[in-house]
Amino acid sequence: MAGRGEGGGLLLVFPARLEKLVPSSGPWCGGFWPGGGAGGAAMLPSLSYLTGHTGFCGTIKNSPGDFVVTEIEVPERSLRDVQAERPQKTSEAPLEQSSGCPQPPKKLRTEPPGPCAEGCGGGGGGAPSPSECHPSLAGGNCCACPDENQREGEPKLKPGLGEVSVLDSLLGKPVSELLSKFACDLKGAWDLENNGDSNTGEFSLGPILDKKKRADLHSAIRQKFPFLVTVTKGNEMIVKGNADYRELCQLVTEKETSDFFKFLDAKVENSTFCFEPDGNKEHRKVVHHFINRKFGKLLETKSFTVTDVNDQPNMSITVRFREKSWSGKRSAGGLHEKQDLYTAFTLQKENLETLEAIGFLAAELGVLPSDFSYTGIKDKKAITYQPMVVKKVTPERLKEIGSKMEKKGLRILNIHSACQHLRLGQLKGNHFDIVVRDLKCHSHDSSADLKQRISEAMENVETKGFVNYYGPQRFGQGQHVQTDQIGLALLNEKMVKAVKLFFTPEDTDDPVNNAKRYFLQTEDAKGALAMLPEFKVREKMLLRALNRYGVNHEGCTKGWLNIPHSMRIFYVHAYCSKIWNEAASYRLKIYGSKVVEGDLVFSEESDESVSLNDKVHVVTAPEESANKYSINQVVLPMAGHSIKYPSNKVGQWYHERLSKDELQMCKFRVSPLQLNIPGCYRPILKNVQNLSYFLEGSEKVIEIEDDHLNESKVSLHISFDLDPSCYATVCLREIMKCDL
Repeated sequence: MAGRGEGGGLLLVFPARLEKLVPSSGPWCGGFWPGGGAGGAAMLPSLSYLTGHTGFCGTIKNSPGDFVVTEIEVPERSLRDVQAERPQKTSEAPLEQSSGCPQPPKKLRTEPPGPCAEGCGGGGGGAPSPSECHPSLAGGNCCACPDENQREGEPKLKPGLGEVSVLDSLLGKPVSELLSKFACDLKGAWDLENNGDSNTGEFSLGPILDKKKRADLHSAIRQKFPFLVTVTKGNEMIVKGNADYRELCQLVTEKETSDFFKFLDAKVENSTFCFEPDGNKEHRKVVHHFINRKFGKLLETKSFTVTDVNDQPNMSITVRFREKSWSGKRSAGGLHEKQDLYTAFTLQKENLETLEAIGFLAAELGVLPSDFSYTGIKDKKAITYQPMVVKKVTPERLKEIGSKMEKKGLRILNIHSACQHLRLGQLKGNHFDIVVRDLKCHSHDSSADLKQRISEAMENVETKGFVNYYGPQRFGQGQHVQTDQIGLALLNEKMVKAVKLFFTPEDTDDPVNNAKRYFLQTEDAKGALAMLPEFKVREKMLLRALNRYGVNHEGCTKGWLNIPHSMRIFYVHAYCSKIWNEAASYRLKIYGSKVVEGDLVFSEESDESVSLNDKVHVVTAPEESANKYSINQVVLPMAGHSIKYPSNKVGQWYHERLSKDELQMCKFRVSPLQLNIPGCYRPILKNVQNLSYFLEGSEKVIEIEDDHLNESKVSLHISFDLDPSCYATVCLREIMKCDL
């Protein structure tokens, strides 16, 4: 795989002394830097080096066994720790907050709720959770407004009983009465108007600081007023009309609408709801489309033949909860629910992406990819070991598929029960065992002693570290379309473009790329779906939604929503990583190793009450003059809506660079896809730990001439540890002084 490097970028070498910019030289070593190989130009025209040694050439990843990665678990977060606390979002890793870490799972009720359910699907009083579609919708009679659709024989609730007493006790009688008046006024306005989109205002319940009280209010209001929706803005609770309730009222009777939302809110396991018999096929189609559009991730519909009131055969729409893709309600009232099943294991994979491996496992086990949790993405062309947790699967079931998975390059080891999922970033680091082959000096350094070059390179990097770039696997190695391009399209809400970039094929003739090619040529999602192998989970999830909703902006948005949040946000993170790499290179090019006014430095403040931004300090002019900080303390922001940027030329660079991509520093929320990217900070430099190495070769074939190694007959074995989110290929690039 050796060859000439593509790009001839400019390289900045320091801190021994600040060198002039010099062009990169020497052979391409491995071809694994972004853009290397088939698929276009290099990711960046210029990436800086930190140390001043000469380096050497060689190839890595000649085989998966030449690159072995073993995840180092956090001791106090061992998968076997049955006392592990429930994961909390901390201010120290805001980017990983948005990475879709699975939350404690929710369950279907096994029996209908009582008059006032003690639970709320709205996340304990927050705004309605998108994953639950519309958790704040419910059935129930309005005590303030007589309900003409009340079933015969049902007793009306009297003041002081049932939900009325609950609302009175939670809100106080004056506010409860104002809420009832708002509900009646809104219902009356709806009855008088034909405009289904008219806005009749909102009613504020004021700030409700207690989370449990907010949850109880959400539930009680839904139960009493099925046509209202409750949301939380900060700590303030807002009540407004439920547009979906009103829209369904335009299609079916109000009794059916009310009963439908009762069914939706109750979430009784294995229950179904039937609309009244309807002989009009076109009208049934409209109702099907409404439910699929609004609640398609939660519910599924089908028309069945029934007998109507005249004993004549007719058709009726039946609705039921999807078995695997729905999220039930969290108990807000302390109800005891059976614990979800979690099984932990160590996944050994070879020559597979992490998400591809999860696709194989999910397809074989009959669960969703989102049922798997892990702490990080591992290299593809390598042998990797990483802890994983899967829910809804027993250890015995996991053992059953072991032999079948081995045929796909996977081994499932150390299977045991666990009590919770894993979170992204929940690891101490990674240990690497790497073999570099085809060793030789750089072409401009051919007379040098290779052994000496290796020795000085190792000593330099062990002492001074390396530039903490994101590595090539972050972007998709050698692909026509790299993941950061998809991420940019998503940030700009160009949903159709993002889908077409996602399905851009490589120049190979295999089932996956043939299916992608067919889809782009025909937009026939159903046909492409049939061509794809089962393990291509992301592609299949997208295509199923596109087949249902169409290849347009709305359909493509639904398609992206159909894949797990952690996969969606992966592409946006790739774009942010690319920007960070470019920013780091720019920062080192213009300021070198000197810490200057306007730089950001990170405080090792351990107080959890201190916000992340408060831990980041902007260097002042006196601090620059006093050389108070070192380059090892300087951080750069990952782009996001809630972080601060340097106040020097680097901050201006961020502004201009994001504007070039039609973004602003604050535009890192994609509401239609439920993506929220607050940003975080990343050190410019990182150190390597526990570095060791040795040269290996048969004594019969290694010849030493004039004390020089016969370079083609020897390989270099390197072992070291890196912190989370550091890349071995980047460390090797610094050691060898060539792109990998």
